[in-house]
Amino acid sequence: MWERLQRFKSLDSAAQRIFLRGVLLLPVISLSLRLRGFVQTQATLRKFLHSVPESARPKNGFASKEIKRTVRMVRAAASYGGGHPTCLEQSLVLWWLLGRQGIASSVRIGAHKAAGRFQAHAWVECNGAALNEADGLHRHYAVFDTAFPIQQSELGEGRS
Repeated sequence: MWERLQRFKSLDSAAQRIFLRGVLLLPVISLSLRLRGFVQTQATLRKFLHSVPESARPKNGFASKEIKRTVRMVRAAASYGGGHPTCLEQSLVLWWLLGRQGIASSVRIGAHKAAGRFQAHAWVECNGAALNEADGLHRHYAVFDTAFPIQQSELGEGRS
């Protein structure tokens, strides 16, 4: 426990905020998916995306840094937050946190059949790259249409 607290304290304040949001959001999204389903959970998350002024959006070089930090903090929240969040829950949290930072991304969902069993998987893509994937696992899945992207135009001024 002490070691975890020391690691948390060593993070910069932005990483701490992202981690704490992830820890709080994962069980909320899990419960929402179970009680309300994907479509209603998606609609609720969209309502809480605020507009990000152009001047506050990360520039290309900085976006990469922000994306990496957010991916790392969502992974940490999933590991240390308790429970066993699904790939869909983790992807929704990552997608939403990136959107709150003005970074456009999409939740992708795919499926395949392995050993006679249907399996589904979710991940987040930004500029065609899978963000929360290791070793190209997502390439083994036939991708459905994009579940719901956040476009840059949705993050612009004038939207509340």
